[in-house]
Amino acid sequence: MHSARKAIQCLTSTANRISLGNRSVSSSSVLNMPIKVGEKLPSVDLYEGTPGNKVNIGEMVKGKKVVIFGVPGAFTPTCSKSHLPGFVDRANEIKGKGVSEIVCVSVNDPFVMAAWGEQNNAQGKVRVLADTSAEFTKAIDVGMDIAPLGGIRSKRYSMLVDDGVVKVFEVEPDGTGATCSLSENFIKKL
Repeated sequence: MHSARKAIQCLTSTANRISLGNRSVSSSSVLNMPIKVGEKLPSVDLYEGTPGNKVNIGEMVKGKKVVIFGVPGAFTPTCSKSHLPGFVDRANEIKGKGVSEIVCVSVNDPFVMAAWGEQNNAQGKVRVLADTSAEFTKAIDVGMDIAPLGGIRSKRYSMLVDDGVVKVFEVEPDGTGATCSLSENFIKKL
């Protein structure tokens, strides 16, 4: 299903290119097809701590239950005050429901993510992984352009993945709000 979704996105993107004489103008795709419940998580390398420490998210989720949540950026207000701290505070409760790991993903560099994780006492509770080029974010189609934060960032979401397959997926309606993806609300879905 993942490859079919990518093919449709590619066709839609191509169809949105308009020729104006010797110039080509592209409009953004009107077809959003985020990963869906029942689909397999893509195999993408993320980074933990340093650029030399690759973590393939597709491999990481094999054979276990993992909660993955995405945030627009490390050290941003809602991400730092509510989203990451909520999962850190509820890590034992979440893991008590059979979850092996809790992972936070953001389009940042691995050094920023490591510092943010340390500041929020995430060690041993939540792994903070950097999606340096937004490859994972784009693969599951939760990217959005937030120019003041540097361009493509992740919408705020939470998902439960079981043996590589998405079982629950909650994306904030506006991409940045903090309701359905927060730990206190998402834990009810586990």
